[in-house]
Amino acid sequence: MVTRFAPSPSGRLHSGHALAALIPFREAQQNDGRFLLRIEDIDRERCRAEFEDGIFEDLAWLGLTWEMPVRRQSDHMQDYAAAISTLEERGVIYPCFCSRADIRAEIARSDSAPHVPTMGPDGALYPGTCRNLTMDERDSRIADGDAHALRLDVAKALEAIHSPLTWHDRLAGDVVAKPQAHGDVVLARKDTPTSYHLSVVVDDALQGITLVTRGQDLFEATDIHCLLQALLDLPTPEYFHHDLVRGEDGRRLATRHKARTLEDIRQSGMTPTELFQQLGLD
Repeated sequence: MVTRFAPSPSGRLHSGHALAALIPFREAQQNDGRFLLRIEDIDRERCRAEFEDGIFEDLAWLGLTWEMPVRRQSDHMQDYAAAISTLEERGVIYPCFCSRADIRAEIARSDSAPHVPTMGPDGALYPGTCRNLTMDERDSRIADGDAHALRLDVAKALEAIHSPLTWHDRLAGDVVAKPQAHGDVVLARKDTPTSYHLSVVVDDALQGITLVTRGQDLFEATDIHCLLQALLDLPTPEYFHHDLVRGEDGRRLATRHKARTLEDIRQSGMTPTELFQQLGLD
């Protein structure tokens, strides 16, 4: 068994992160497996070195150890570029020149849902504005230097694999994937030549991850990941989508909501054992 914890260094860890790290660590321990730490730092604007140092500090306080060296996504952009090239060869991605404002405007103009856009797990579904541009139109705009993202053409991708998509979750059992629920997701941008969906699939395969543990909020995203694994001829690991740690207001803990950090918890005098009990871990 090979498990991993893959935080983004965009803020200090909180108790939700502690649970997300402890579950794969203990799974690896109990099964004589390996536990890896991966730093998901593709967001250059939000990720900072001091937050990465804080991750190491917090995990060490929890009593976790991990293999070295730690994989940092920013050091491996060539791996994601290779995956993009494979998808281009398969004809399942296309350039999208729409800004967020363009997408909002197109959704508002839609006859099918003029007031309430169709929503998917990642938010409002992309309306497909650039999907049907001709090759000449695409090449001309790229030659002109127009900023663009690369999107997955989910319909073409599903046609290309010629087989049902399924994945296994420890709690939900066998799941039939429905990646179309996400629409044509972004796989790369001009300023960031990858995305969460693409990089997590590539990284898990390259690191030999056999069990992916993460929160229930990412359950539906696994449909897209399963599709990308099929397109890139990568193995599909087992998944375990665990419950989320929530605050008193019922919302899942999040850095952007000012969740109490592990640094604060540590400085208050709470011990790791007390935190484990609070999280429902023996």
